[in-house]
Amino acid sequence: MSESGSMKQHVSILGILYIVFGVLGILCALAVLALFGGLAGVAGIASEQEPDAAIAAPILGILGIGLFAIVSLLSLPGLVVGIGLVKFMSWARIGGVLLSALNLLNVPFGTVLGVYGLWVLLNKDSEALFG
Repeated sequence: MSESGSMKQHVSILGILYIVFGVLGILCALAVLALFGGLAGVAGIASEQEPDAAIAAPILGILGIGLFAIVSLLSLPGLVVGIGLVKFMSWARIGGVLLSALNLLNVPFGTVLGVYGLWVLLNKDSEALFG
C-alpha cells in the first residue's frame, strides 16, 4: 500500500474514533440527564413528607439539564469533525487539528487520541487528501 493510501486509512480511522467518542459523550450526557431527572422525581415524591425535598427537586432538575447541555456541547464537535474526516472534507482537517490539540489535555484517552490525530492530520501525505 502506498504512503498516501496508508494515510487515507489513518484519516478514516481517526474520523471513526472521533465519531465513536462523540456518540459516547452524547450517551453519557443522556445518562446524566436520566440520573438527575430520576433524582428530581424521587425528591419530588419525597417532598410530601419532607419540605426540604421540594427545594431540592428543581435544583436537581436544573443541574441535570445544565450538565446534559455542557457534555452534549463538548461532544458534538467531535462527532461533526469525525463525519467530516471520514468524508475528507477540507474544513475537517483544521477542525481535527484543533480538537486533537485540545484532546491532549484529556488524560489518558484524549491524550492518545490527540497525539494520533496530530500525527495523522499534520502529515504531508494526509494534507494532500484534503486539498
